[in-house]
Amino acid sequence: MPDTSGEKIPVLYIVIPCYNEEEVLEKTAPLFLRKLEELGEGGSISRESRILYVNDGSSDRSWDIIRELSERHATIKGISLSRNRGHQNALLAGLMEAKDSCDISISIDCDGQDDVNAMDKMIEAWHQGAEIVYGVRDDRSTDTWFKRNTAQIFYRFMNRLGAESVYNHADYRLVSRRVLEELSHFKEVNLFLRGMFPLIGFNSTAIGYKREERIAGKTHYPLRKMLGLAIDGITGLSIKPIRLITFMGLLVSLLSFAGIIYAVAAVAAGSAVSGWASTVCIVCFLGGIQLISLGVIGEYVGKTYLETKHRPRYIVAERTSENEKEIQKKTAGVEIGYEA
Repeated sequence: MPDTSGEKIPVLYIVIPCYNEEEVLEKTAPLFLRKLEELGEGGSISRESRILYVNDGSSDRSWDIIRELSERHATIKGISLSRNRGHQNALLAGLMEAKDSCDISISIDCDGQDDVNAMDKMIEAWHQGAEIVYGVRDDRSTDTWFKRNTAQIFYRFMNRLGAESVYNHADYRLVSRRVLEELSHFKEVNLFLRGMFPLIGFNSTAIGYKREERIAGKTHYPLRKMLGLAIDGITGLSIKPIRLITFMGLLVSLLSFAGIIYAVAAVAAGSAVSGWASTVCIVCFLGGIQLISLGVIGEYVGKTYLETKHRPRYIVAERTSENEKEIQKKTAGVEIGYEA
């Protein structure tokens, strides 16, 4: 819907994945509603814009709260997955749900740590031609020392092993409908969206923001999940570990050939000394290298096995409303936006 200046007013969908977030949903929903209303009143986005919650198979009251929010606010929609599929699959489900209804989408976590005011700059960057706008944390002072340093190691490790990602960027980003259309052509089961968007290309930029403390509840991304995400990203986007194994094998082979020549020379010279220490060291070293190599290769084989099955990445079990017209009928005469 164009405005008087001829510039398109985009329909925005804010996509928010949730998993066991009953403690925080009611507290952060007003933040998103107010921001949506501010953007609408300022003419940055269309009044048809929506907030889309994705319930990732939560075992608490998260879905009940999302349905209650949807009943109270016409701008809130929700979908619930049939089971827990993980953050990346839940986020993809929300983006694909929004794809045909929006011009732009912004994905953000529901814990209130990401600054919603950065959305203004993201939308401005989109108007200036950016198809992807990455939200980059330029201040992590609220994180613990351990969290900050493990995050730095995470990004460096990913980039070193060939999984391209934007430093200090999680999943707070704006993408255009054009990008979502291209993303829908990516059919892999093992998802690492932070690395997939750079693969899509198009014009992109980054917006810095300060990361705040979590408003309520506890994080669902401990070190174990971060390591799992790193492994998925590396093995899903890069074959560099396989090449490292090849070079390692060549190096070990050269050392082995040198050892054989030395052993033969020692026997010929009559100075060979029998001993178990050297034998044990060599066997343990080669055994360790082989097991690590088999583990990495097995990771790729396992992911290839899962990809060949072509199983759905998620299943939407329920929607807050199957028809937007039903929402409009229910909220006839009710002002769309934040309600105190």
